[in-house]
Amino acid sequence: MAKILLTEDDEAVRGFVGRALKIDGHSVVEAIDGEDGFDKLQEHEGEFDLLLTDIKMPFMDGIELSHLAASSYPNLKILMMTGYADQRERTGALEKIVIDVVPKPFALKEIRSAVNDALSLDMSDDLKRSA
Repeated sequence: MAKILLTEDDEAVRGFVGRALKIDGHSVVEAIDGEDGFDKLQEHEGEFDLLLTDIKMPFMDGIELSHLAASSYPNLKILMMTGYADQRERTGALEKIVIDVVPKPFALKEIRSAVNDALSLDMSDDLKRSA
């Protein structure tokens, strides 16, 4: 299965999503905010199949993390999640580097489906990077 970096500042959401992804057989590394997420990306030398990140977080938000991740690791698939409509609108400039934005609250089935859809994309055809 896939190796996923889950970056989410809400401990309950991080735990819920992390457990669901592990049940699906994925290896999950958890980060508590964008800075921690970028540190873990570098620590693992970008060896992730997917970055699943919240948008609104302290210290470094998911948008900044996505820009840094895409420029450092252009083959990394990025999926975002947010509970704030205004934050979702901020992702417009990321359309070439982010696969999708999953609105919160979501059901377990929805996030699992979004992750599986993202992982199944062929990056060479479906998503062109120009970070």
